[in-house]
Amino acid sequence: MSADTVTRTHRLTTSARARGIPRRRRLRREGVRWRPSVVASVLVVAVAIGFALLPGLFTPLDPLAGTAREALRPPSAAHWFGTDATGRDLFSRAVYGAVHSLGGALVAVLVGLVAGTSLGLLAGSIGGWLDAVVMRIVEVLLAIPGLLLALSIIILLGFGTTNAAIAVGITSVATFARLSRSEVISVRRTDYVEAAFGSGGTFAAVLRRHILPNSLTPVIALAALQFGTAIIAISTLGFLGYGAPPPTPEWGLLIAEGRTYVGTAWWLTTLPGVVVLLVVLPANRLSHALAQAGAR
Repeated sequence: MSADTVTRTHRLTTSARARGIPRRRRLRREGVRWRPSVVASVLVVAVAIGFALLPGLFTPLDPLAGTAREALRPPSAAHWFGTDATGRDLFSRAVYGAVHSLGGALVAVLVGLVAGTSLGLLAGSIGGWLDAVVMRIVEVLLAIPGLLLALSIIILLGFGTTNAAIAVGITSVATFARLSRSEVISVRRTDYVEAAFGSGGTFAAVLRRHILPNSLTPVIALAALQFGTAIIAISTLGFLGYGAPPPTPEWGLLIAEGRTYVGTAWWLTTLPGVVVLLVVLPANRLSHALAQAGAR
C-alpha cells in the first residue's frame, strides 16, 4: 500500500470533520451513494463470497478430479473455463479456490487492521515517547518492500496459505497504524471531543465513545482497499510457490500451473487471472465509495 493511498484516504475525510460533525452521524445521515458501479461492485464481491462459502451451488464438479481424455480442453458449454493438463475443470477449481484466496485475504486484513489500528490509536491518543517509538517502527516497516518483508516472514513461519496471509497482514500493519494515528490526532482536536472532556468525561470514556468510532471510517475504507491488495499479494506468493501446495485450487497457484501451457492453452493462466482482476477491482471501488461517504 503506497503512502499516497493513505494520504488520499485521510484527505477525503478532513474537510467534513472540520465542520465539527461526528463522522458516525454523517454516515448514518447520508451513507454510501449507491451508484450503478457501486451496486455492481457489491454484486461481484457477493458472488465471490458465495464461491468461498457455498462453492457447491456454483459447480457440481470436483476440483481435484479429472480424466486424461478431457485434458487441455478449451472453454466450452461443458467446461466454462476449459480443463487443465490432468483434465480437471478449471472453473470448478477457480470457484473452490476462492475460499483459500479470499479467506487468506480476510486473515491478512484482520491482522493489519487489528494490530495497526491498535498501535495507531495508542500512539495518537497517548502521544509522547510512545508515539515516537511507534512511528519509528512504522517508518522502518514502510522502508522495507512489502513482498520482500512477506517472503522473509514466510521463511520464518513456513509455507502455506495461512502463513502467507499472516505475512501479508504484517506488511500492512504500518499502513494502518499511520492512518489510524493521523485520524485519532485530527479527531482529538475537534470541538465535540473538547466538549466531551470539558463536561467531565474521562480519557477512557471519550476515547471509547467519541475518538475511536469517529476515527474508523477511513480505516475501514483502507481495509476494503487492502482486501483487494491482499488478494493480489497472496496470489503472488502462491504463484511463486510460497502459498498453498498443489493440488490445492488457489488462484495464484492456478496461474502458475498454467504458465507451462501459455502457448497452447491460454485459458489456464488468463481466466484465473481475470477472476482475480474481477474481484480486486470491485473491492477497490467499494473502498473508494466508503471513503467518499466519510468525506461528506
